Amino acid sequence: MIVEIGHYALVLALALAIVQALVPLYGAIRRDGPLMAVAQPAAVVQFLLVALSFAALTHAYVMSDFSVVNVFENSHSLKPLIYKFSGVWGNHEGSMLLWVLILALFGATVALFSRGMPDDLRALVLAVQSWVSAAFLLFVLLTSNPFARLDPTPLEGRDLNPLLQDPGLAIHPPLLYIGYVGFSITFSFAAAALISGRIDAAWARYIRPWTLGAWIFLTLGIAMGSYWAYYTLGWGGFWFWDPVENASLMPWLAGTALLHSAAVMEKRDALKIWTIFLAILAFSLSLLGTFLVRSGVLTSVHSFASDPQRGVFILGILVFFIGGSLALFAVRASALKPGGIFAPVSREGALVLNNLLLTTSCATVFIGTLYPLALEAVTGEKISVGAPFFNLTFGPLFIPIILAMPFGQMLAWKRGDLLGAAQRLVLAVAIGVAGMVVLEAVRGGPVMPAILAGLALYLIVGSFVEIYGRLRGAKTLSNMISRALGLPRSAWGTALAHAGVGITLFGLAATGWGVERIVTVRPGEPVAVGPYEVVVRELAPRDGSNFKELVAHTEVREAGRVIAQMDPSRRSFTTRTMVRTEAGIVTLGAGGQIYMNIADVRVDGAMDLRLYWKPYVALIWLGCLIMSLGGLLSLSDRRLRIGIAQRASLRPQAAPAE
Repeated sequence: MIVEIGHYALVLALALAIVQALVPLYGAIRRDGPLMAVAQPAAVVQFLLVALSFAALTHAYVMSDFSVVNVFENSHSLKPLIYKFSGVWGNHEGSMLLWVLILALFGATVALFSRGMPDDLRALVLAVQSWVSAAFLLFVLLTSNPFARLDPTPLEGRDLNPLLQDPGLAIHPPLLYIGYVGFSITFSFAAAALISGRIDAAWARYIRPWTLGAWIFLTLGIAMGSYWAYYTLGWGGFWFWDPVENASLMPWLAGTALLHSAAVMEKRDALKIWTIFLAILAFSLSLLGTFLVRSGVLTSVHSFASDPQRGVFILGILVFFIGGSLALFAVRASALKPGGIFAPVSREGALVLNNLLLTTSCATVFIGTLYPLALEAVTGEKISVGAPFFNLTFGPLFIPIILAMPFGQMLAWKRGDLLGAAQRLVLAVAIGVAGMVVLEAVRGGPVMPAILAGLALYLIVGSFVEIYGRLRGAKTLSNMISRALGLPRSAWGTALAHAGVGITLFGLAATGWGVERIVTVRPGEPVAVGPYEVVVRELAPRDGSNFKELVAHTEVREAGRVIAQMDPSRRSFTTRTMVRTEAGIVTLGAGGQIYMNIADVRVDGAMDLRLYWKPYVALIWLGCLIMSLGGLLSLSDRRLRIGIAQRASLRPQAAPAE
């Protein structure tokens, strides 16, 4: 009965989404207040209905209701409870229901927390958001029903894919989806602005918290996915330029450009066309990622479905929303006034350069990802575009961004002093160059890791030069602390986010100094890896809830002294008849890690091992956390997030664009 209630709630949510998509839109066109007011309660009730549907599916998983096809194919009665919860979205149907739930959540949040927003803009935003919700609700109900029944009811389920029986499944997809779907709100704001002609600094401030929130979650989602792949797949890698990895990177790049463009628009009422275009682009690329994962056009460890019917349906959604928004943009763009005038050497100019480099980088990833698919569709020829292409094209485009980031912080709005900014960055440059020389002398080997590490140090130090300039005049420590606490949180947020990029870059550069060993050993035989020694003490069997595993109890030694222990294993899942390796990872000093994976265990007890020493590798994910913390600090800056937007909304509104 609960399953039927969930299904029925989803049907009601679709009906309400259609009402919300049409009535407020008509009310905004007719300037009819009561019709526009329908949007807010409709958005809240739509969310409650989708949440009820999601709760019903979750209940079916927790209770192991194998009469539901989705539960039968992706669960097992012996599966740990955490994986029964996370297994709800560890499949195509459940993940699409989570997608729709987050869409509805964002719509309800706008409805509940938009009191300072003009009525017509709010109505249009919620109407456009509901168009997106209605399309995906229709997709779920027609092609991906998570509540389909089985008769007769099987006694046991097929279990969840062993690769997904990991805490990463509970964290990575929700974070990534909040990031993806978060850009739907900026898309709705862009479409609403184009329809109403309300494109001004106040509008830019309205979209800023939504853009920043989506960017934070997408950053965390990509980082978590990278770490999950690192410790689960057993290859010791964290980024493989997989097409679906690229599909998450592209909206992140577009969203980063959108953040900077919106900052210019709210400060100087400039870059309106850029901001609108990037708001459309970020969500369009999110939709593209959805299409790639679920259309069957590619083979990837991330792919959920290979049903052509689903692919065609999502392609239709893609064409409708991307094509429709770009057509509307083309009609309205000519009526947008350029706004504030600024010199090429200014903070605005630096942010324009940032946008150009980020969108070009995004285009490079787009071409490298889709060109093989297009070539195969047209000629039937299959080619592979992998890491060498992306490293040679994406890398050189990102280096100028790293160089320009501290300069952008130093330059004044409207007209800046490039020489003065360079003088203030002398210390950052000196530390970067010195670090480059020292690291190359100490580490040796290829010079590129040292160059990238030097750039990272330059960026980390340069990110705080502006903060230091504001505090430099303080005569006492207490005065300096008082000034530091008095600075806008957005200033600290910007510095932290930029420094986080530098920390991640340093971790990436350090991979060039790593050591890899593939060896065959027996218990008790020491193996040198980097500055450490690894010894497997014994192999021991162990039973899990729904698997059996062979564990290698291992010591990590330095100068003959045991400094850490780890337990890599090979797990055998009987229901799926699959084997999954569990890597052993130990973090030692400054983010360096010993990584051990059991490739095979032979009959005579010998083990084939993959061993890695990865200096500073943990900095890759630490930098992402610091980036997100910087975004969170900026998001908490009420002065910029709410106060100015409300004051701006009190000024006379610009006439609608014709």
